[in-house]
Amino acid sequence: MSELTELTAVQLVDGYRKGEFSPVEATRAVLERAEHVQPAVNAFVRLHAEEALARAGESEERWRRGEPAGLLDGVPVTVKDILLQRGHPTLRGSRTVDPGGRWEEDAPSVARLREHGAVLVGKTTTPEFGWKGVTDSPLSGVTRNPYDVARTTGGSSGGSAAAVALGAGPLSLGTDGGGSVRIPAALCGIFGLKPTYGRVPLYPASAFGTLSHVGPMTRDAADAALLLDVISGPDARDWSALGPTAGSFVDALEGGVRGLRVAYSPSLGGQVAVRPAVAAAVRGAVERLAGLGAYVAENDPDFTDPVEAFHTLWFSGAARVTQRLGPHQRELLDPGLREICALGARFGALDYLAAVDVRMELGRRMGRFHQSYDVLVTPTLPLTAFEAGAEVPARSGHRRWTGWTPFTYPFNMTQQPAATVPVGVDGDGLPVGLQIVAARHRDDLVLRTAQALYEAGVAGVAPPVL
Repeated sequence: MSELTELTAVQLVDGYRKGEFSPVEATRAVLERAEHVQPAVNAFVRLHAEEALARAGESEERWRRGEPAGLLDGVPVTVKDILLQRGHPTLRGSRTVDPGGRWEEDAPSVARLREHGAVLVGKTTTPEFGWKGVTDSPLSGVTRNPYDVARTTGGSSGGSAAAVALGAGPLSLGTDGGGSVRIPAALCGIFGLKPTYGRVPLYPASAFGTLSHVGPMTRDAADAALLLDVISGPDARDWSALGPTAGSFVDALEGGVRGLRVAYSPSLGGQVAVRPAVAAAVRGAVERLAGLGAYVAENDPDFTDPVEAFHTLWFSGAARVTQRLGPHQRELLDPGLREICALGARFGALDYLAAVDVRMELGRRMGRFHQSYDVLVTPTLPLTAFEAGAEVPARSGHRRWTGWTPFTYPFNMTQQPAATVPVGVDGDGLPVGLQIVAARHRDDLVLRTAQALYEAGVAGVAPPVL
């Protein structure tokens, strides 16, 4: 039943409903696929085979009775090992986390998956505490790109991206504090969505504060909309969570882009040097949006690179998450994380508040920008996947991962919804991502624009062979 690993969640649910195959068959196929690809890419911290098959059996019985528990009953899902999952350690990529805890609580998004009957098959890899834009850690080693195992998946949700790309579950939950859903999704050729901040509740609260979002990582926009319908409900444990949505995100996929006002910014006003193959693929997709009836104008949002303010917020968060570690535990940390923690610990309250001021001004500018444009389209990244095990590309001159992710972290600062869509490959066969950004609370526009690209045959790349 290996062909079951090629199906989307929407297709799996349809097949269960028609009795064409069962949740047990799909889960077994996904687990076999995960075990097959794990030695090459290292996408998983652990698999929960026995438990997953038991839950799939329960789902199979519900479908037999015609009484599915919810929208994802029997669908195999993976979860980044940043989010709590009841009954299993959440080690967050760190040797400083004690696996012997009680682990009795689900994160809100994981709890919603469980309520809707999803089959939780395993936890995926992350850099330590999700601190950087690639996926390697002292705990779990290096996670590798499905299209070329010598290259990076990106991060910090790199294990989730690799798992989805390789058919080890059609859905995964990732987290995104500066691009950590969109970066690996772009480099691995899948769809990734960072919803509006608060749309998906988060508990425990991230040490990186309101930069951090939980989002779907999927094969396409339709699966992401389905998953977002499940995980977007409010949760009392997150005081910053948004209220219930007015309608279904699946329904919001319809309508196309005719009449939509699209701003295309190929380089954020010349601030970013984009590789020619990336620029060409993104421009071609934008031209297709125009051909579908969107009003496209090449225009740039009015802001300069906010990287210093982002570093103040990000490094301070890293210092906070490691604040209680003793000297021996600090020696166990990723050296790069240890370095930014030391920098973050030097910032004072006034430094932090100055960075918040930059963030508020950036939000104001983007709010005004979206009075003229429904969505902003950019490359997701200026490059494709580089060598695995490195924070930055060799000979790039960058010091930190933010040097090569200038299109992603600004929209964590503004809390806007943003997605990456695969729109082609470069000369080495490595995926290229296009980013769609909308005003806060307009996740529907992001999904609708992405769906139009999928329906037009522009989005999507051939799956990796591994």
